[in-house]
Amino acid sequence: MSIEPDTKDWTWVLSEPCPECGFDAPGLDLGRLPQAIRDNATLWEVVLGTDDAAVRPQANVWSGLEYACHVRDVHELFAQRLEQMLTEDDARFANWDQDVTAVERDYGSQSPTEVAEQLVKAADRVAMAYEGVHGDQWSRRGTRSNGDAFTVDTFARYHLHDVVHHAHDVSHVTKRVTVESYQVQAEEYAEATLQLPDSVGEAMDRFAADLPGGLVLEIGSGPGRDAVQLEQRGLRVRRTDITPAFVRLLRQQGHEADVLDPLHDDLSDPEGPYDGIWASASLLHVRREDLPAVLANLAGVTRPGGRFFLALKEGDGARFSRHGSIDGPRHFTFWREEPLTSVLREAGWRVDSVQKREGLRGDRWLQVLSVREA
Repeated sequence: MSIEPDTKDWTWVLSEPCPECGFDAPGLDLGRLPQAIRDNATLWEVVLGTDDAAVRPQANVWSGLEYACHVRDVHELFAQRLEQMLTEDDARFANWDQDVTAVERDYGSQSPTEVAEQLVKAADRVAMAYEGVHGDQWSRRGTRSNGDAFTVDTFARYHLHDVVHHAHDVSHVTKRVTVESYQVQAEEYAEATLQLPDSVGEAMDRFAADLPGGLVLEIGSGPGRDAVQLEQRGLRVRRTDITPAFVRLLRQQGHEADVLDPLHDDLSDPEGPYDGIWASASLLHVRREDLPAVLANLAGVTRPGGRFFLALKEGDGARFSRHGSIDGPRHFTFWREEPLTSVLREAGWRVDSVQKREGLRGDRWLQVLSVREA
């Protein structure tokens, strides 16, 4: 089945955040643009490495391979147009029909391995080109064949939204790959994370002090280190994880545990609302556009005045990484303090404190203690 052509005008994303993928073009710091482009490419490498990269999820929806081919071609096209804008006054762009290109280049039959290599190179080339833009060059202009006018500034923001949005289109794959990485290496992860960082222990002390004997929902229990520590501080913990292998390990240890997705599943407990939520280094795998819904779901099952501990990696954008406790590819979303506290407030949490800590590998973490609003 052929793909229905996309005839929508997407230039509106230059004036407001995209409600579908969560990308905020007006708020983008252009200094972070090149790295964001390179980070996005890591996602496509992982998507193209799956066994079903060339399989369409529905007959009229592109496969991961087809989306990746399009993203590669977008990078190549934008590199050409950027050069035009920097070398020609009031550059004029020839028409490019992405749907015709997809058919003519037969996206679905291309080699995933070759496309991955081509996409990473194309992303790096255009990222390098943006790194060379300075001063008044950001104001140089270019116009599409339909009359849409851009400056290099707005052109760059439009470009990044395009590839971020397509990453959103295949996010079902990135979630699956992340869970599969933990699933395959659950025991290795357990062995690598036995040590409780001092900063997490200190956060537990503050968290538990306000909830004597309280019932706590732990999101992302993993192999169970934190739950044991929380119980030693007098709390009752409901252990949950989205990865079945972790839940199996917890049950083998003699604990009750549930496979639970905080975005889609019922989080409630027969004992009633929770006194607290503990989510340390777990919700960093949640897509930026999904985190508000997750935070609202957690607020909905927490009593007024209940406490919430959240630890996420500090930084910008999102990317896949094979570094850390295991070598399987995992997707990470990075946050800055201001936007994170904003989504917490909107979800019904009052932010009590934000502490910035250095992790065991030199990475930076945001540790946030919040209170459920009445």
